[in-house]
Amino acid sequence: MEATRILMEEHRVIERVIASLEAGAKQLESGKPMRIGFFIQAAEFIKGFADGCHHRKEEGVLFPAMEAAGVAREGGPISVMLAEHEQGRQFTRSMRQAAEKVQAGETSAKAEICQNALAYAALLRQHIVKKDNVLFPMAERVIPLAKQAEVAEAFERVEHEETEEGVHEKFLGMAEALEQEVKAK
Repeated sequence: MEATRILMEEHRVIERVIASLEAGAKQLESGKPMRIGFFIQAAEFIKGFADGCHHRKEEGVLFPAMEAAGVAREGGPISVMLAEHEQGRQFTRSMRQAAEKVQAGETSAKAEICQNALAYAALLRQHIVKKDNVLFPMAERVIPLAKQAEVAEAFERVEHEETEEGVHEKFLGMAEALEQEVKAK
């Protein structure tokens, strides 16, 4: 199904940022120099791409299509995914707030940055595995073939009508920059 293929491709980009975030947090945790703005940029990527684009497609298009095809929202995989999305948002907010505290001179908040960055990474790693191996195959089975094309078209609308032009490319560039920054250390 085209829609799940798109989401899985986006997962690969998100995984690149997760790996960078883990490396950055481990550097900071070990006392090595690490630019605090890195974590703010990672939070911007997560908010804009992982949450603002990717999760928007899932929550606004894929999950409703699965519900229409008979998958219960409550008590099943959709409710688990939604709860994990919210937990990821909280980790991201907390990481960013801690990074802003450090930038304001409160160096003790470095541990909070690391804790939230690593918790987010761990959450998202297992979250992506569940979606790639359970939820997306389920969607491909239950969403009727005729509706699958509509889901992919709705993804295009999210991508092009509901976001600024070039935003996807901007976030791909951010992912690359975050990767390069931790590789240079």
